[in-house]
Amino acid sequence: MISLPRSPVINLLLFLFLGLSILAPSSRAQLQLHVPTTKLQAVEGGEVVLPAWYTLQGEVSSAQLREMPFVMWFFQLKEENEEQVLAYINGATTSKRGVSLVYPMPSRNVSLRLEGLQEKDSGPYSCSVNVQDKEGTSRGHSIKTLELNVMVPPAPPSCRLLGVPRVGANMTLSCQSPRSKPTAHYQWDRQLPSFQTFFAPALDTIRGSLSLTNLSSSMSGVYVCKAHNEVGTAQCNVTLEVSTGPGAAVVSGAFVGTVVGLGLLAGLVLLYHRRGKALEEPANDIKEDAIAPRTLPWAKSSDTISRNGTLSSVTSARALRPPHGPPRPGALTPTPSLSSRVLPSPKLPMTDGGHPQAVSPIPGGVSSSALGRMGAVPVMVPAQSQAGSLV
Repeated sequence: MISLPRSPVINLLLFLFLGLSILAPSSRAQLQLHVPTTKLQAVEGGEVVLPAWYTLQGEVSSAQLREMPFVMWFFQLKEENEEQVLAYINGATTSKRGVSLVYPMPSRNVSLRLEGLQEKDSGPYSCSVNVQDKEGTSRGHSIKTLELNVMVPPAPPSCRLLGVPRVGANMTLSCQSPRSKPTAHYQWDRQLPSFQTFFAPALDTIRGSLSLTNLSSSMSGVYVCKAHNEVGTAQCNVTLEVSTGPGAAVVSGAFVGTVVGLGLLAGLVLLYHRRGKALEEPANDIKEDAIAPRTLPWAKSSDTISRNGTLSSVTSARALRPPHGPPRPGALTPTPSLSSRVLPSPKLPMTDGGHPQAVSPIPGGVSSSALGRMGAVPVMVPAQSQAGSLV
């Protein structure tokens, strides 16, 4: 309903209306205003009629009395202020939207109709009636008050599952309606696969919760919650599926994680194996077609090297000198040539003439001196192992 403020004219008429009813001399006709009840209930969104009518006691005949009723309806606000919702004065009606008189005026039935009710329309309503005759004399005045309570049916509730639906676990089914006047009460039932009604202490009718303990597979089904009050009912449902173990998503995730972990581990092992093998191969890789070094690292300026890369002679006295310190493992030790080696002089046998006879110390009957005169050159040939390395 839309608020309708009082105008100064209406306030003045109301003052005159009340003043006449008080100051006018009493007459044989006494006005009485009747209401069948003082408390009414209605539903939000609907309509309601506030019943009221008046009578004149000890009245004269209708030919002698011409009634002129003045009717006003007021709504009592919470701030203790009155709000005018309808006024009928001098044959004109002024009202808020959705507010009207049930019967056309003038009439002794002054009942009020309210349409499109809202919760905020709840409260006390006052009806004031003053009747005058054709001469303007007041025939009586009366006021009655009625209490209206606009109720709200429960709004559709929301159903939820609180907990993990697993065998042996505990769960709570929750149901709440966001709006209800008066406060809604709740009832939980299982519809499928078989009907079952729940009661306290498992069911809390005020909070709308249902406690299920030690779940089993037989407790699976469709659960329906009904929120109800005096003027309406609303419901919601939820499906409970009790599982025997972790969900399929958890199992799939664990399987995929295990496979990925094993794959990474296998990749790391293979990479480590290949890296170790790659470090070992250069150290053991001996090629059959390896070429021996053409020069020896220990050759000095005093040494005479032949063009074919072999040692021809070592005439330096340093070559005959023993090295200082122990030889390094695997190092080549130069061997002096036959020409520079000091050999013990062989004892020659005496001939009959007293001259010694030369004896060749070399098998084959050729002496070293003879080989020297023939131009022979002593050669030191490095030895080669079966693997191809020089020793």
